[in-house]
Amino acid sequence: MYEFGALNWGVLAVYLIANIGLGVFLSTKVQSTNDFFLGDKSIPWWAIGISVVATYVSALSFLGGPAWSYSEGMAVIAIHLNYPLVIVFVITFLLPFFYNSGVASIHDYLEKRFGLKARTVMSAIFLTSQGLTTAAAVYATALVINFITGFGVTEAIIIVTIIALLYTMMGGIAAVIWTDVVQAGILLIGALIIFAALLDALPDGLMTTLESLKDKGMTDALVTKFSLAEVSTVWSGVIAMTLFHITVYGANQMMVQRTLTSKNIGDAKKSYMMMGYGAIFIYFLFLLLGVLFHNYYDGKTFENGNTIILDFASTLAIPGLMGLIAAAVVAASMSSLDSALNSMSTVTTIDIYQKFFKPEASDEHYLKASRWFTVFWAAMIIGPAILYASSEGSILETLSKVGSFFVGAKLSLFGLGIFSKHTTERGVLIGVLFGFASVWYVASYTDIAWPWFCAIGAITNTIVALAASLILDGKAKEHSQYTIVGQRKWFAETGTPTTENGWSLLPGKLDRASLYLLGFFVASIIALWAFNAFI
Repeated sequence: MYEFGALNWGVLAVYLIANIGLGVFLSTKVQSTNDFFLGDKSIPWWAIGISVVATYVSALSFLGGPAWSYSEGMAVIAIHLNYPLVIVFVITFLLPFFYNSGVASIHDYLEKRFGLKARTVMSAIFLTSQGLTTAAAVYATALVINFITGFGVTEAIIIVTIIALLYTMMGGIAAVIWTDVVQAGILLIGALIIFAALLDALPDGLMTTLESLKDKGMTDALVTKFSLAEVSTVWSGVIAMTLFHITVYGANQMMVQRTLTSKNIGDAKKSYMMMGYGAIFIYFLFLLLGVLFHNYYDGKTFENGNTIILDFASTLAIPGLMGLIAAAVVAASMSSLDSALNSMSTVTTIDIYQKFFKPEASDEHYLKASRWFTVFWAAMIIGPAILYASSEGSILETLSKVGSFFVGAKLSLFGLGIFSKHTTERGVLIGVLFGFASVWYVASYTDIAWPWFCAIGAITNTIVALAASLILDGKAKEHSQYTIVGQRKWFAETGTPTTENGWSLLPGKLDRASLYLLGFFVASIIALWAFNAFI
C-alpha cells in the first residue's frame, strides 16, 4: 500500500469538497425540470464541449488506455481515428432532429417517428447499457483509491458514487457540465505531469526509446491488414468503430443531452466538434504513455495492468503528486458518472414515469421525482461496478466490449428513422430482437473481434426491420415528417428558415465547418503514418 500522506489527502479532499460546493451553488438555479435536464440555456459552447470530451474520456482512458497500449502498442489508437467522421455525421444528420424538437429526451423522436413501444424499448436499452458501462468507470476510480489508500474496492465504489450523486442531484445538468470542466482540467494536468516525469525517467531518452519500440512493432499506429478477428486495425477503426461511435455520440442520451443545453444550433454543433478535433490528441497521449511504460518496465507483467500509471506515479518524489493523480482519476470517473446519473434520471422521468405512471403531475412533482431517480440509479450501478473488480484486462477494452452489444440496436433504430420511408414500429421491434441474437451468436461462437459487433447487429437489425415492415405493414405512401426527406418538405412548406447564424437547422445539410473537420481526419492519418515512418 502506498503511503498517501497528509498533503495528498488534503489535495484530494479540497477537490471533492469543491465539487459538492459547486453542486450546492448551482442548485439555487434549479427551479424546474427544464432547469434540471437542460439548464437555463446560458452555458457557453466551449464548456459543453469540454463536458462532452470529459464524459467519454473518463478514468477508463486515463488508466485503461496505457494498460491497453502497454501490451498491444500504438495500433490501439485505430479505434479512435474515426471521431472527425463520427462528429460530421452526427451534427449533419442526427443532432438537428433532437435540437429542433426542444425536448430533453432524444427518445421522444422515436415515438414521433415510430410509436410509444419503440420509444420505451430504446429507453430500456439505454438504461441497461448505460448502467453497465458507467459501473466500469466507477470501478476504475475505486481501483485508484484502493491502490493509494488500502481502502477496499467495494467501499471505494460506494464513496465515489455517493459524492457524485450529491452534486448531480442538487445542481442537475449545469452542475454536471461545470464540474466536468474542472475535472477535465485536473485530468489533463495529471496526465501531462506523468508524461513529463516519464520522459525524464527514460534511461535512453525519447528518440532512442521510440527506435527500440519501433523494432518491436509497438509504434505502428496504422495496421492495414484486413481481419475481422483483429481489434486494432485501420479497417476496424474507420469502418466498424465509426458506426460504434456514431451511436455513442448521435444516439446516446448521455452525450446528446448536454448539447441540448446550448443557446443555439451553432453552439450545439461546435461543442461536438471539440471532440472531433481533440480526441486524437488525447488518446495519442494516453496510448503513447503505455508504449513508453512498456520500455521503462521492460515489458514486465503486472498483476493488474490498469495500475501501471499509478505504480509509476508512486515512485516519484513530488510532494502532493499522488493527491493530484488521485484527484485526476476521481475527476475523470465522476465526469462520466455524473453525466450518466443525470441522463438516466432524465430518461426514467420523461420516458417511463411521466408516460406510464404520472402523466398529469405538476412540474414540481417531476423535479422531485427526477432527483429520487438519480438516487435510484446511483444505487443500481454499485453492484455491476463491484463485479468489474474481477476483470484483470484493460478496463477501457472491457467497457468497449460491454457497450458493443447494445449499440447496433440504437444505430439501426435512429438510422432507419431518419433515412427509411417504409420502416414501421412493428418492423423495428422485430429487427431489434434479431439484431441482439446475431451479436450474441457472433460473440459466443466466432472469433470476430468486438469492434464489428455494432456493424453486425445494425446490419441484421436493419435488414430484418425493413423486411418485417414491408411484410406486416406494406409500403408507406409518403415519407414521415421525421425523416430527412420529410424534414426538407416540412421546412419548405412552412417557410421555416433552414439556417441560424450560418449553421444548418435542416437535417442532412452539410455545414462548411464540417469540411474542415474532414480535412483534419485526413491530416491525422498522415501524421500517424509519419510518426512511425520517421522514427
